[in-house]
Amino acid sequence: MTIPRFGRILAGDESSGPGMLSPIQPVLFPADPVQRPLGERMRGLALIANAACTETAGTVAREVAMAWWDASIMAAGGTPSRLPPPAPPPSRLDLPKAALAEAAALGRDLACLPVQEANALLGRLYTQALPNQHRNAMGVFYTPPALVHHLLNRAEFAGCVWQTGHVLDPACGAGAFLLQAAQRMLEALPNTDPAIALVNLASRLRGWEIDGVAAWLAQLSLEVLALPLAIASGRRLGPMTEVADTLAAFAASKGAWDLVMGNPPFGKVKDTPQLRMRFRRSLHGHPNLYGMFFDLAVHLAKPQGGVVAYLTPASFLAGQYFRNLRRLLHETAPPVTIDLVESRSDVFDDVLQEVVLSTSRRGQPPGPAECAAVHVTRSGMRIEPTGRFRLPAKPDEPWLLPRCRQDAALVARLRAMPTRLADWGYEVCTGPLVWNRHKTQLHNAPKQDCVPVIWAESVTPDGRFVLKASKRNHRPWFEPRDQNDPNVVRQACVLVQRTTAKEQQRRLIAAAMPATLVKRCNGVAVENHLNMIRPSTETPAAKVPQRVLAAFLRTGMADRVLRCISGSVAVSATELEAMPLPAPEAVMHAAREADFERAIDRLYGVEVA
Repeated sequence: MTIPRFGRILAGDESSGPGMLSPIQPVLFPADPVQRPLGERMRGLALIANAACTETAGTVAREVAMAWWDASIMAAGGTPSRLPPPAPPPSRLDLPKAALAEAAALGRDLACLPVQEANALLGRLYTQALPNQHRNAMGVFYTPPALVHHLLNRAEFAGCVWQTGHVLDPACGAGAFLLQAAQRMLEALPNTDPAIALVNLASRLRGWEIDGVAAWLAQLSLEVLALPLAIASGRRLGPMTEVADTLAAFAASKGAWDLVMGNPPFGKVKDTPQLRMRFRRSLHGHPNLYGMFFDLAVHLAKPQGGVVAYLTPASFLAGQYFRNLRRLLHETAPPVTIDLVESRSDVFDDVLQEVVLSTSRRGQPPGPAECAAVHVTRSGMRIEPTGRFRLPAKPDEPWLLPRCRQDAALVARLRAMPTRLADWGYEVCTGPLVWNRHKTQLHNAPKQDCVPVIWAESVTPDGRFVLKASKRNHRPWFEPRDQNDPNVVRQACVLVQRTTAKEQQRRLIAAAMPATLVKRCNGVAVENHLNMIRPSTETPAAKVPQRVLAAFLRTGMADRVLRCISGSVAVSATELEAMPLPAPEAVMHAAREADFERAIDRLYGVEVA
């Protein structure tokens, strides 16, 4: 007997190539007017679990998954008593009868859906049922099937061969990536005996996961996918997921995998000497989970041709913390594709970072990488090719990416522009006042020798400087400890907000801080959420006055240039200093024109109608 045909639930057209994706198919619910909608069941169960603890969340997910398993076996023509589910993690909790009934009904509903959709809903139920503190601390945000589908298409484009490749997800969660990889591997084995297909699949696909419940959900989902083969052959799919602390124990698999894929956890972790030593080639500054998983993936991928396909925050594309990671990728695993997800609100719940889908390939010389913008809505997904990306000459410099098709020509021009802020006579640093470390020095009324506090709210979205402290905890006065208090700034500068809202119109919010204010008050205290662009100590005088610099930063072109560098809602000193700029004399000439905005556009080679 041969393998049954496995249709890709999101492909629509099986001829879709890398980078192409048809609209997302809607989730269909059983047409039983007596039953409440599936989504309502999920919300109710998530609320029951979220009000308690992680063990309650696991118990709820386990009960739903076991009901899904039994209903799936019956739908496939098998007998549940003859094919028990993989042994679940033990639980000491008992759910109320009403919750058990809801869990059983939801499991039966899931059996009416394609496996990947059912798995996605089950994973969503589990993550939403987890206490928020645990979910955020562990970076538990599972990937929607549509993004998995697109990233695996990109992995094929980068060289992954499903028929023979060995594939690993080192942080597999509930198995979204494993399921679609397994489906593609089975489709690549036509006319194969079911028993042989099961052995082949179990020998080439693995998932590691620190959460025992999630690892079990992934294994069970894989077995649901393979039920037709198991029933036809009378054999079980072998174990494919392993409960493991991936970052602590991975040395044995060095260079063993043709594809390392997934959505690693996001978030900063406590720095330790062990982590610093283990990931010393990629760490710079405070360690972030996804950065270490990136290093891990390069370590695990085969030295010649191994592919890394990851969904991560976009912050590694720029910023000081990830300079060593960029160097590592530049030197050992250059990018093949980089796709920015532009519509986060319809992708992940409660995720502020911008995310990027990237593929890299070990053992190949650096070359142009294909770029795209991924637009996700509740009704579908659109992939817009935006051009090509080339690695910078210096391995640790920020990466310049076209964010839309119109940016492709601009990015090519930016790569040829050698001028930076240092050439204008400026350097960038962060405001020195970390307010919560100096609460006793902050006052609502001025005392002797107090200076004004410059909060981020003093820089308005339309580029004006307005001295104010209206938000909670924002006190207007700072009392220096002495004349040399490092929190006091005695030099006028241009201020730029360091953090912006993820969907706001502009990323660059800048204004010039008046020199008259600094002189009148004998200094100011600039809070840490502001960048200060100040005259460089290495040049006798700035070549561009601060008023012109501030006006430039308020232009639409400056904002567009920064967005080609930075994929983060944070605006760092590194990114500001890396912005390609026109020559100082050209900017001063533009400042004398009636329409400064249009003049700056022309300096960047953008024709204005």
